[in-house]
Amino acid sequence: MYDTVNFRLLQSEALGVDFLAETPCFLDNVGEHHYNGETVITGSLNGLKISLNRYLMKIKDGSLCKWYLGDNFQTMGRGDAQRAIERLSDTLHVPISKATVTRLDIAQNFIVKYPTAVYINHLGALRYATRLQEPDGIYYKQSGGRLCFYDKNREQKRHGEPIPELYDGKNVLRYEQRYTKELAKQFKVGCVTGAMLYEEQFYIGLLNRWRDKYTAIKKINDTSLNFQAMRTRQQLYRMGVLTLIKQAGGQLQMIEQINEAQKRGELSNKQAFTLRQAINEACKIRDGLTVPNEAIKELDKKVSEAVKYYR
Repeated sequence: MYDTVNFRLLQSEALGVDFLAETPCFLDNVGEHHYNGETVITGSLNGLKISLNRYLMKIKDGSLCKWYLGDNFQTMGRGDAQRAIERLSDTLHVPISKATVTRLDIAQNFIVKYPTAVYINHLGALRYATRLQEPDGIYYKQSGGRLCFYDKNREQKRHGEPIPELYDGKNVLRYEQRYTKELAKQFKVGCVTGAMLYEEQFYIGLLNRWRDKYTAIKKINDTSLNFQAMRTRQQLYRMGVLTLIKQAGGQLQMIEQINEAQKRGELSNKQAFTLRQAINEACKIRDGLTVPNEAIKELDKKVSEAVKYYR
């Protein structure tokens, strides 16, 4: 589930290694720069970007999964993360297990039945997040990072990179949770280190957070109307309310429209309360009038199954 991981290692944690004198010989595309009298050396290591000064090593802007497994279509679990960090430590001759993690991406690629846009179009609002529609997917901007859903094959083609045979010609939806700042605060720990990435409890917590964020997203039109179940006038009226909710984009979107009308003075507080109550009651008591949307059922199952494997 790991993809991009950025590390920061202090010279005091590097077991006596001189970053400027010793580390550049392990890198490609080495360049030397000078900022405010300080020497900074940059380079790369099979796709990982590395920056050095006499106090600090930064490893960033590259997929640890791709670096270790060859591509990031595969799933990098806890065991692979440990082996990747050990190999990176051996290559650079420094203990990456002690490094501070400054960015962490948790992701999974799903081969799905329908085109990825079908699933993306069903993903609605998320509390405390801004939903951003992009040409290849949707992104939820949060204070400490982003949630991303996009067509993985389309992204791969755009970057001119090969698609593994297993995924070629398939509908591949990627769900990715990016932690880009204040990781220690978000995970309520003193510091997130490389070694923590392969601790079982930490890893289980990451996967559960990834699943729970998906679950918290309001699904747009997450049900389809079941006209075969309509038998009475009351059910007809209720189905009419459900149809209106469906056209509005879902329960949350319908209530938001009522709230906006209340703010504009088009509805009194009592009228708005009555309408919200009617919407919520119609969504709670469905009497078989709706059936789950097949695409959402499929994605729910795949996300749930993805967190069952902790190795």
